[in-house]
Amino acid sequence: MSAKQNNSINKPSFEQAIKELTQIVNKIEGGQTPLQDSLGQYEKGMALIKHCRGILEKAEKRIEKIAKEEKSENR
Repeated sequence: MSAKQNNSINKPSFEQAIKELTQIVNKIEGGQTPLQDSLGQYEKGMALIKHCRGILEKAEKRIEKIAKEEKSENR
């Protein structure tokens, strides 16, 4: 398995992370898990949020770069 394939397994896509976050929230809010498990799920959720923020920051920088290049081409 290549490093890129392994990395994608550990770091889900934005959509996959949001789906997993939704499942975690539903479990915690539904009282479907014991407190200790809820704490573990909360930690996992926070890691997923951090991952999603990183993805969004990269996307924002990419959009800014494209807009800047477009602006300079139209001068």
